[in-house]
Amino acid sequence: MQKDIEQKISEALLTANLQSRDDLCRFKRQIAKKYKLPILKNSDLLEIYHKLPTKKRVDMEMILRKRPIRSLSGIVNVSVLTKPWHCPGKCIFCPNEKNLPKSYLAKEPAVQRAIANNFDPYKQVAMRLSALRATGHPTDKVELRIIGGTWSAYPRKYQEWFVGECFRACNEFLGYSKAPSALQACKALGAFHNFQFLQQKNERAKTRIVGIAVETRPEYITADEIKFMRGLGITKVELGVQSIYDDVLRLNKRGHNVATTITATRLLKNAGFKVSYQMMPGLYGSSFKRDVAMFREIFINPDFKPDYLKIYPLALVKNTGLYNLYKQGKFKPYKKNQLCKLLIEIKKQIPYWCRVERIIRDIPPEDIIEGGSNILNMREIIAREMQKQGIKCKCVRCREVGADIDIKEKIYLFREDYQARDGQEIFLSYATKNQEKLFGLLRLRLSPKPSSPAPSALCNRKALGAFQLPSPSVALIRDLHIYGQMAQLVRGQTSYTQHKGLGKKLLAQAEKIAKQNGFSKIAVISGVGVRPYYRKLGYRLQNTYMKKTLN
Repeated sequence: MQKDIEQKISEALLTANLQSRDDLCRFKRQIAKKYKLPILKNSDLLEIYHKLPTKKRVDMEMILRKRPIRSLSGIVNVSVLTKPWHCPGKCIFCPNEKNLPKSYLAKEPAVQRAIANNFDPYKQVAMRLSALRATGHPTDKVELRIIGGTWSAYPRKYQEWFVGECFRACNEFLGYSKAPSALQACKALGAFHNFQFLQQKNERAKTRIVGIAVETRPEYITADEIKFMRGLGITKVELGVQSIYDDVLRLNKRGHNVATTITATRLLKNAGFKVSYQMMPGLYGSSFKRDVAMFREIFINPDFKPDYLKIYPLALVKNTGLYNLYKQGKFKPYKKNQLCKLLIEIKKQIPYWCRVERIIRDIPPEDIIEGGSNILNMREIIAREMQKQGIKCKCVRCREVGADIDIKEKIYLFREDYQARDGQEIFLSYATKNQEKLFGLLRLRLSPKPSSPAPSALCNRKALGAFQLPSPSVALIRDLHIYGQMAQLVRGQTSYTQHKGLGKKLLAQAEKIAKQNGFSKIAVISGVGVRPYYRKLGYRLQNTYMKKTLN
């Protein structure tokens, strides 16, 4: 594009007063007609817009943004795939494609990005961040999701290098905000290790990692593993639970039992982690009735109660043991109508405190042999069907405020208490009166008081050593999240919900509740990039947690 035409388009942008997508479409048609150009892409206009001096820019980034949902949960997600590695599992449903981590297929979007970058974590993160910026999304707050099967089975040196490269990519993407040099900060803390140095730099970077999630198998969760994960800055663990029936796990050669899942869940919650379950309805040996009962059980039984849920209905693919059973007529996957009905039954049971992150895996339909799991827009289909039936899902994701900035209703503080093995969970949230629009949430865990006997050495906090909290008299904040359009950090921006004080109010409530229940201290399993926020509120870093004494 000629520079003079680009200049005229930028001047037109300043005076266009674009208020909606319809306005944008009309503007693009007018520009194309006037300058005899093809219809410009949003990314083209964004590039021109970003070249404008900051002081001259008008607030139209939201309209130019492609797929605005990517930053409407208050953060942006960046998924990074690990290199191919031996998986300890022998599951009969998992594909094992050459030169890929087990269970992943070459045509999946995140896998294609990893292959294009030779599985280099730095390059994967940089490519994803660049794509987000090019489509108009801020990248100030990144939730990093490390995928690739069993994270804990990789060598620890590789894990540390991999996460370190992700931090380095974020640190170098847009540079740093005004602050004392990261090196000085590290020296003040006596942290000269390169990995810790990268973490400290991220606290002042313009692209901060506010949380890290990994996926692993339940049998790998031990006290020692938790110590190591905390050192890496991991805040959330996705457990490959798949089923809570021992006979189904055994038939599918899963390699762990239900007791292992219960132990892993308990350990992770006692260490403050957010816990996500990956569940797989439709497994060999299960049934429609058992699958419905399974999801009811995980939300009623204190042994389970995950904070997050990913529903991955079984996808039948070639070159698996399950495919052989299918060819022998011993197994049949759910048809579309059966799967839709099942997912609606599951969604009916979701409590207010759980977030359903996925209800279908992003496997290309052509790789799936048969069944309803080859429909990638299943979430939309389910939503429409539930609306027809007058059913409303109560999960966190379905209630997030999103881009709705026209809400005039007053918001209210809600509290829900429930027992989750060896602890009391308190779910605080700000929402509209009917709780249909959710603005923010906090998860507070109160373990048994010090006078109470520890249920077992395995779940005793003291067993977690130097990286754990010093005593059971510390209340744990496992999650704090304000939803809505992401507000940028470096510009001191606010959005309709973020940077308006809702997080501070939720923290104040949690501190008050902890004190009322006899706790003298409170700690947060904070992401590295969020530590400065908690420091401003009186928290100090201790053993990878942000900790505060309650007065």
